[in-house]
Amino acid sequence: MQGSERNVPDGTGPVAGAAPPRPEGHGSEGHRLVPLATALVEGDGRILHWSEDAEALTGYPAGEAVGKYAARLLVPEESRGRAFELFERIMAGKGWSGVFPIRHRDGRLVELEFHTYPVVGPGGVRLLLATASDLGSLRQVEGDLAVLDGIFTQSPIGMAVYDTELRYVRLNDALARINGLTVAEHLGRRISTILPGINSSEIEAVMRQVLATGQPVVDARSHGRTPGDPRRERAWSASYFRLEDSTGRVLGVSSSIIDVTERFQAEARASRAQERLALLAEATARIGTTLDLQRTAEELVEAVIPRFADFATVDLLEPVLRGEEPSYLQPDRGVMLRAVAVGEAYESGMTIAADAVGATSEYDSKRVYTECLRSGRPLLRPHVDEQVLAALVNEQSRVAPGVRAGVHSYLMVPILARGMVLGGSEFVRMRNPEPFTAADVALAEELVARTAIALDNARLYRRERETALTLQRSLLPQEIHRTIGLEIAYRYLPSSVVSEVGGDWFDVVPLSCGRVALVVGDVMGHGIRAAATMGQLRTVARTLATLDMPPDQVLTRLDETATGIGEGQFATCICAVYDPMDGTCTIASAGHLPPVRVDPDGTSRALVLPPGVPLGVGGVSFESTEFTLREGSLLALYTDGLVERRGEDIDHGIGVLAQTLAGHGRTLEESCDAVLAALVRDGTEDDIAMIMARALPIPADRIATLELDGEGPAPSRARRFTRRTLEEWGLTALSEFAELLVSELVTNALLHADAPRRLRLFRDRTLTVEVADSGTQAPRLRASAEEDEGGRGMHLVSELAHRWGTRQTKDGKVVWAEMELDYRYR
Repeated sequence: MQGSERNVPDGTGPVAGAAPPRPEGHGSEGHRLVPLATALVEGDGRILHWSEDAEALTGYPAGEAVGKYAARLLVPEESRGRAFELFERIMAGKGWSGVFPIRHRDGRLVELEFHTYPVVGPGGVRLLLATASDLGSLRQVEGDLAVLDGIFTQSPIGMAVYDTELRYVRLNDALARINGLTVAEHLGRRISTILPGINSSEIEAVMRQVLATGQPVVDARSHGRTPGDPRRERAWSASYFRLEDSTGRVLGVSSSIIDVTERFQAEARASRAQERLALLAEATARIGTTLDLQRTAEELVEAVIPRFADFATVDLLEPVLRGEEPSYLQPDRGVMLRAVAVGEAYESGMTIAADAVGATSEYDSKRVYTECLRSGRPLLRPHVDEQVLAALVNEQSRVAPGVRAGVHSYLMVPILARGMVLGGSEFVRMRNPEPFTAADVALAEELVARTAIALDNARLYRRERETALTLQRSLLPQEIHRTIGLEIAYRYLPSSVVSEVGGDWFDVVPLSCGRVALVVGDVMGHGIRAAATMGQLRTVARTLATLDMPPDQVLTRLDETATGIGEGQFATCICAVYDPMDGTCTIASAGHLPPVRVDPDGTSRALVLPPGVPLGVGGVSFESTEFTLREGSLLALYTDGLVERRGEDIDHGIGVLAQTLAGHGRTLEESCDAVLAALVRDGTEDDIAMIMARALPIPADRIATLELDGEGPAPSRARRFTRRTLEEWGLTALSEFAELLVSELVTNALLHADAPRRLRLFRDRTLTVEVADSGTQAPRLRASAEEDEGGRGMHLVSELAHRWGTRQTKDGKVVWAEMELDYRYR
């Protein structure tokens, strides 16, 4: 460190003037942890090279230091002797490391830790390379490292460092003990390799995220079994952060891991309890939304799959499905059950091992299933193997499919209501690894109990509804007779939403001379009273129509009947009478919706009728409207349940009905189906009654007409016409009686009316003879004495005819008589 003055080297040599490379890990000044100064000194003690860190430690810039004698510049006077000794020792090739004080540019002493190395420069010149660090900073770093190392090695928390390939680089003993492997068995390997029993793929995904984003992750959960505790499921909480060097280069990931098994289990128990409560709350809201047995059973199955069970069934006793009161199960008798609902979370093959919906199974009295139903207590088999499954199923052929499906836990809960067994519900787990527990049994019992109440209510409702519907159907037409000249189709749909029967009705009443009356009505309200009122009104309407009353008079009499039934019994009604002989249709309405008419060209529209008031108001009159229903035309009568929907204008429904009926190419049955498809949604809120009638041509061999205003005696002309017509129709056997009837009716018209105008013979279900005249007084039976020469004609008609009658027309009346036909001639 001393010598004579020499010129400063020019820096062109291989050593002099070349700054030694900085140790790895040091970058710019802002990233240094401990400055490492470097200097190159000639043999005479002059400084050849002075680094930036040397400037930082001493305060001397390179311009002031290079070329100066190191001892004079840096060493205090009292320490120079020792410095020269050390310099000579180093230059002798012995080297030296240690602490030596130097003088800072500001005059203070700074203790530096030196490492010196003798080197040989160009031409064999001996030089000294010295590195130095601040002793205080070094001690601080060493202390920090010692603390960190102590934390890493002595901490009870598992700690690890991974490289960018997620391989272990370092870990402490605590983590090795947690994993049950030695430290050496970890190094260079990934978590997925050494710990296959935990969710390693999820862990490594988190670590990759930390590597990619640099964002730490705290409390990342992992769980599974390790070689250190292979029989127990454990859980851990880990925190991850990215490791970088001072240049920002990513080195890997560090983690800290603690065992949270007890907390995990407590949280899991709390979570399961919360899930059970949530499931119970949701199931309570969705089970029993309808009064339908099957739908209620399906709601239970839908509520438990897949959150509670992978497979579930509901089976009910046969009497329950019939709406009957279930009986107590006898100890020596088996049970017959029908599968009402079956559901699974995924395609498992379990359906082969269980009854399909609608199938029945019989369990003998000794089966464990039967004993469970009889006792009313749940049947729990938390762990199911082939032997256990064989004892559960009623057919041994179902054991193998159940085993293949992976059945490992089974629970059956009897369905009880008012102390009576309605059936049983089964719950099976396959993919869900957890066995059924006592808590699961309690939840299943609660769910099944609530379902049982809904099922019992549905059973009672079904029984009462079937009774009411039977009554209602008995009041509706049991048979619609085919009518010549008119094709008829009809539909009746009881409400599927309202729990009571309604008062909608329809009727097709055959009248004399091939005419037919179509009646549709709707009693306001629901229930037995509405159905009873409907039955009364229908009976009265049918009776009045058969008396050949025009529609307006029928409604007037019906209004009187409805008024007499009781206060508050109102009904709407529409009555139409169609005469196929001339195609006229006479119609009247009592507050009912307008009929829809479709012309032969496909044009459809709602008819505008005098509205009238509902039946039951009393003291009102009704008005009939007459129009011609041409051949091929269609007339639709209906109740408001078909076209009325909550929140929609009723005219919209009528418009949809008319639009649906428009066009050609459909039969009446197809038209009925099309209307229902267009207007009826799931869950009709009201009954629906509908009649459709299409005018047809009358075959020539069914009707024959003779005008009686020509020349010659009318009775004889009428008899000859009748004989000839019946011969053509193959009804010669009736000619004698028919001629007598015709003769009496024509003669009666000659005597008591202005004159007979027309004779018509009509063959349908009966042979009808009708005589039209211009008189208004109806013929009647009257008593005749033995000496009277006349007055017996209508008595003779009454004896010969099956029935007879009269009806008023616009220009007179028609007197008719019917004779029964053998079915071969109809």
